[in-house]
Amino acid sequence: MSSIDRENSLLMYRLKRQLEELMTKEGRGTELVSLYIPPGRPISEVMNNLRQEYSTSANIKSDRTRKNVQAAIDRVMQRLKLFRETPPTGLAIFAGAIPQGEPGSERMETYVVIPPEPIGISYYGCDAHFFTAPLEELLKEKDTYGILLIDSSGATYATLKGRRLEVLHEITSGIPGKHRAGGQSARRFERLREMELNDFFHRAGRHANELFLSIKDLKGIVIGGPGPTKYDFAKGDYLNYVLKENIITILDTSYIGEQGLREVVAKAGEIIRGVRHLRERELVQYFLFQIGHDTGLATYGEGEVREQLEKGAVKTLLVSEALGLFRVFVRCSSCDYRETFTVTKRELQAFEMKIQSTQCPKCNASSLTIERSIDIIDELAELAEKTGAQVEVISKETEEGEMLLKSFGGIAALLRYV
Repeated sequence: MSSIDRENSLLMYRLKRQLEELMTKEGRGTELVSLYIPPGRPISEVMNNLRQEYSTSANIKSDRTRKNVQAAIDRVMQRLKLFRETPPTGLAIFAGAIPQGEPGSERMETYVVIPPEPIGISYYGCDAHFFTAPLEELLKEKDTYGILLIDSSGATYATLKGRRLEVLHEITSGIPGKHRAGGQSARRFERLREMELNDFFHRAGRHANELFLSIKDLKGIVIGGPGPTKYDFAKGDYLNYVLKENIITILDTSYIGEQGLREVVAKAGEIIRGVRHLRERELVQYFLFQIGHDTGLATYGEGEVREQLEKGAVKTLLVSEALGLFRVFVRCSSCDYRETFTVTKRELQAFEMKIQSTQCPKCNASSLTIERSIDIIDELAELAEKTGAQVEVISKETEEGEMLLKSFGGIAALLRYV
């Protein structure tokens, strides 16, 4: 069974989180600037285009809109100056005046996204919302799955990529129906039919091997069809062992051919989620085994996991994507007293306001400030990356993922040694 890319879960979590924030932003008019730069495009060329857009925006009739658009373009150019060249996967920058309340309360906000996969779009635009469609596309399923629908009458071969279906080939079996030809005994007829079915299975397997083994990064095979024939085929030695080991599910469909493929596509989301979550299930189950057998090779809880990360003992860090915790670093500007706190995302804003009126426990001065706050997944990932530990962001859509979050606080680790 294929598994998800070990770095992919963290990168996709970060992108998903950035998109969720970007999609909440709304301007008062077409004042929010979105810029996409594909890999290989010179930064100098983009800067020249932005200067032209700045000049063109001087023609905007509304004073407020003109001011905000030009301020946003200027902010984008300032961020762009930090890059000598476009990153290998491209670059997206968003800037705009975001209302905080009544007119005049707008606050200029800027976001820089280096996508986890290459983006093939060059785009500049102004709108009331940031243009996030190209980044949203990166979160969609792009893996390719092979589909083989089979019964005693024939077989259909196709690939499924996201929700795009491509029919590769169809064959017929040439096997007569189950009614007996005149003059033949039932046993002899059945024996001949079984031989023909076996020959057909071998032929169907050869076609599958030729069609599917040539597909680079094929994630798995879905076998379907009406009746028990598909199970007989899947159990037999008709497929190449690589394909046989990568059968991810066997589905009941009412038909082979186009109608049967439509049934598979309707169930595609469920199939793909199952493949994506298999790696997560395996990791959490392995963690539970280590905890249950008290091997000393697993631990959980923020404090214990942080300690093991700092010692370099963590092999794999497991964190729930639904954690919703932030690490806040507080410092006193009078005596340099420092302390860190862990708060929920919901508590973060109130905590920041509370700190402003809290006295320093060391010098009693009202000079506590927040140096920075960081998503705890990012903070723990930074510690993990320093020692070469793998980071796996676990969804809560499986029973194991829910258990990791609710029973173990959403933070756990598999250790290199006791």
